[in-house]
Amino acid sequence: MANRLKDTLNLSNLVNEAVFVIIEEVEKQLNEEINNTICKCEDCVLDMISLALNNVKPAYRSTLTGVIYAQQLHTEENKKKYSDEVKKAIAKIKKNPSHD
Repeated sequence: MANRLKDTLNLSNLVNEAVFVIIEEVEKQLNEEINNTICKCEDCVLDMISLALNNVKPAYRSTLTGVIYAQQLHTEENKKKYSDEVKKAIAKIKKNPSHD
């Protein structure tokens, strides 16, 4: 039987850089929210992050070169795109939290 890739490759270096960017943006926007009308429980925050990530292009990297390539995520255009997706995700989860 052939070795499985997950058993033979070091997958710990495979990272979706967009995850970090979205998490930072969710945290920033939640910290800026002054009316305290958005639920910030773990379930809601994870739903916000997941929803935003589902609407952005993944940015996987596995090498140092990939780290440099992933820095493209931090352009003004991409920051705006991520910010907009996070705003949409927060608004949607605010209206429809996964709890009562």
